[in-house]
Amino acid sequence: MSMSFERYMLDMVQPMRDDLTRVGITELRTAEEVENTLPSAKGTALVVVNSVCGCAAGQARPGVAEALQHDITPDHLYTVFAGQDKEATAKAREYFAPYPPSSPSIALMKDGELVHFIERHQIENRSADDIAADLTDAFDRFCR
Repeated sequence: MSMSFERYMLDMVQPMRDDLTRVGITELRTAEEVENTLPSAKGTALVVVNSVCGCAAGQARPGVAEALQHDITPDHLYTVFAGQDKEATAKAREYFAPYPPSSPSIALMKDGELVHFIERHQIENRSADDIAADLTDAFDRFCR
């Protein structure tokens, strides 16, 4: 790949990253960052598998942002970017078994264990409000 194409891709994807980081979500960009973070995260952790697809832009990222306005939220907020930070995404997905790889997707973990998962097929045909409601229900159940 040429450097100009790589720069273009980075520039194109940055606003998609910013949609999540601006609401307080920390990016995990390497497998090592994931490995050093997810298994040892005490309490609850939201992990958003971000993506360039339309359902990430129209439903997943806005739904997550809306859910984080709820009065009960996870202790930790993380994201990995499928197709961009491939090793970090692959490592994060190891914690989402038995669910197959899916992007976008949203995981809620408690003390390093998966307790709630929203797959791509549960994002594609639902509104951001529906996804936010799904997440806030999970926050109410697991984040108290």
